[in-house]
Amino acid sequence: MITRLSAAEFAGAVPALAEVLADCTNGGASVGFLAPLDAASAEAWWKGLAGDVAEGRVLIWAAWDGARVVGTVQLRPARLPNAPHRAELAKLLVHRDARGRGLGRALLTEAERGARAAGITLLVLDTETGSPASRLYASAGWTEAGTVPDYAADPGGALKPTTFFYKTL
Repeated sequence: MITRLSAAEFAGAVPALAEVLADCTNGGASVGFLAPLDAASAEAWWKGLAGDVAEGRVLIWAAWDGARVVGTVQLRPARLPNAPHRAELAKLLVHRDARGRGLGRALLTEAERGARAAGITLLVLDTETGSPASRLYASAGWTEAGTVPDYAADPGGALKPTTFFYKTL
């Protein structure tokens, strides 16, 4: 089951979201953090989003396996006056032990549905070039906009190229 988290639900889910983030980072996913990522650091990062979640500046969905959070995705609507139609898709994460069940695609589909409902007509994202996520976005109808070499470090600290994608809804 995938649900959009209210601010209160988000606050209660922070430890579980932190566990997913740490698992993905420590498993090699390039999502903005270096390994090893400990639970306290991951939890602090999520807690730092509480105000944005409460104000609707970050929309968060969680994938559940029973009572356990096993995946998440975010939409970050643009805040500029000339961009109310645009949002960034961010932190599409699936715990390693929940992969292979289509949760990444289901989270992506739900975030796209939520964007449409919010009147967003253009989504953008970036991901490590050649990663499983990159292949997921391409197969889900996202358009590659370009690649920047040495854009971000992977969890081990090595600089890697990043591919930018967009999708018109």
